[in-house]
Order: sequence, then C-alpha cells, then structure tokens
Amino acid sequence: MKDVSWDAYQLFLAVARQGGLTAAAEITGLSPATLGRRMVELEQDLGRELFLRSQTGYRLTGDGARLLDYLAELEAGSRKVDEWRRGASGQSLVRISLGTWIAWLVCQDIQALRTERDDFRIDLHVAEQRARLSHRESDIAMRAFEPEEANLAALPAGEVAYAAYRARNRDWTGRDPWLAVDPEDAVSAYLRWPHDNVADRIVTTVNRPRSLRDLVQAGAGTAVLPCFVGDLDPTLERVGDEIAPLRHRQWIVMNNDDRHRKDIRTVVDRLAKLLKSRRDILAGKRPSTSG
Repeated sequence: MKDVSWDAYQLFLAVARQGGLTAAAEITGLSPATLGRRMVELEQDLGRELFLRSQTGYRLTGDGARLLDYLAELEAGSRKVDEWRRGASGQSLVRISLGTWIAWLVCQDIQALRTERDDFRIDLHVAEQRARLSHRESDIAMRAFEPEEANLAALPAGEVAYAAYRARNRDWTGRDPWLAVDPEDAVSAYLRWPHDNVADRIVTTVNRPRSLRDLVQAGAGTAVLPCFVGDLDPTLERVGDEIAPLRHRQWIVMNNDDRHRKDIRTVVDRLAKLLKSRRDILAGKRPSTSG
C-alpha cells in the first residue's frame, strides 16, 4: 500500500466536514475538480471507498467515517503538542464555529467577546455546514437545533426569524426577480426556501449567502435574509410578513468536557450576553424608527 501524505488527509478532512467539493474548495484554495481527483487518488491509495457521491454532495461511507474519526484524534493530539510547545509564553486559542450571519453580527462587536486584557486568542470559522465538536474540531459553535450528541452541552440563545427583502422603493414592472444561493450550497432551510417556493423566478444564484445582501442592496432582486440583517439595513425593506416556518431556536454548543475551561467559559458567557442583548432584533422585532 502506498504511503499517504498528511496533506492528502487534510484535504479529505475538508471534503468530509464540508460535505462536498465546492464548500471544501473555499477552505483549501483548490478547485472542486482538483479536490475530486485527489479524493479518487486517496481512495485508490487506501484501497477503500470513502465517499458516496451524488448531486447533493459527498456522503461518508463506513470506512470514510472511521477514517474521519481516526484523523480527528490525530488533529486533537497535534493541537495538544502545539499548545505544550508554546508553553506559558503562548496564548490559548478559543475556536468558534458560526454561520454566515451570526458571524457577521459577532464581528461587528468582537470586543464583546475579547478585550485587550484577555490572554487568549479567538479563531472564527465561518460556514453554513453543521459545526462538528465531537472530536473538538471547535470549542464553541452556534447551531439552529439542540445537539443530540451525548458529549455536547448547549445553552439556548433566543430565536432567529427570516423574511424576504428587496431594495427600498425598488419596484419591477412584472413579478419580482429572486436571488438565491445555488442548490448545491443551499444547506440551510432559509437558503432552500427560494428553490422550494419561487424556483421559476430565480434570476441570479451565488455560492455564498453573504453575497445575497449585496445583490439585494444593488436592486438585483428579492432574497430571504435573517430579519436581524434586513431590518437593520435602512436601504432594505421587507416584502410581506415573516416567513414563519423558517423561524428556529439558536443554541450555543460546546464540548461537555471543556465547557468549564476558563477561556471557553468566558467566551461562552460573553457570547450569550451579546446575543441576549440582540434577542428582539434576532426574533424579527423591528427596531423603532421614532425619535
């Protein structure tokens, strides 16, 4: 059996965790075609089938899931060695996995999570895919559902509402054109909604949710956005009411064994406080325009 490089395993981790080639390409900097070829080469080198491939993405086989577990353990060990090597002169690292828009909200007030007096660093990993914490790939994550894994703890962090938005005072002579994330990258319910409800009116697709607001601001069409994004933007206006079926609870999730670590506990408490202060706008209660 041919020796396999750690680089090949890292590419496997990216594809496995992102569930497909397009999302993994954004992380690795390689093209989807190159990643696809590298995964075929890895399977040939190992003599095992790692993925079940379909139009909706890459799903792990039993062998693929076992390899993911083994590599996650190696990653955890490598991080421990790195932390040990840095010793007292280094800073601990708190890794937070966030969806596109919660990350956008947090970045606007990052000082609420870390002050200049803190002796830890923060790493933000932004992705729409479900965050993995079982093997400590992240220390803290935001999820749209309560975790079912036995080794994870969670704190409720309010609800998130969604609605359709367009540029303020922008009218079309016919039916409103719609904007959406392409089907392959539409991994969340609000991203799938246009495809399920107005597919025949979609005129532009993008691969990143962050671009939807830019297109709406430019007057290119209507898109579904979290209310805390659309309602805080004076250049946008809602089209109709809240899309009630998309409303969901938000959870701050952490590994049960690590949740009492001082730096993690500090960040969790501050994140919970920040989200609590934004609870009404997250839930779709529009800010007052009086004053």
